[in-house]
Amino acid sequence: MIPSAVLGRYARSLAEVVFEENIEQKVTGDLATYSEIFRAVPDVLATFDSPAVPRESKGKLLGELIKQYPVHTVASNFFRILLQHNRIRYFEQIRKGYLKAVNESKGIISAQVTAAIPLSDEELTKIARQLAGKTGKTVNVEMRTDESLLGGIVIQMGSTVFDGSIRTQLAEVKRRLAET
Repeated sequence: MIPSAVLGRYARSLAEVVFEENIEQKVTGDLATYSEIFRAVPDVLATFDSPAVPRESKGKLLGELIKQYPVHTVASNFFRILLQHNRIRYFEQIRKGYLKAVNESKGIISAQVTAAIPLSDEELTKIARQLAGKTGKTVNVEMRTDESLLGGIVIQMGSTVFDGSIRTQLAEVKRRLAET
């Protein structure tokens, strides 16, 4: 397994190049397109990763893909580098790292909001505004549901977790009662 630090270098390097050349939106879109392709046709990624397939055949396959689904030259070169260094199997992890690096450069952070039931768009917008006020950054909120929470919400931003769930509150009450 490749250490995440190595994959992070690929992601950060690509982010640096796209900002230097002012092509972030185009390359981000290109990566999203290929993410969908690899998700829809997993055999393509498996072929790129297979030691039984000659490197030359993999290069031709990538060339045909790029011809059929054109991308910016930077994205094309990036795919070729990943293929050349046998890292293309980690494309999705690298893409996520790239998106994180791009968002950090733009002052955007992500927050996962987990609740027992889906929250309305208004509630999510209010949470995003409150988190933006506390962090001084733009916050993208991603909604998840977990019926085991019973009620309340859990917010995770990076390694920081704000747990306001009823499940946690009940566990705390139980702990306190056990102490007395």
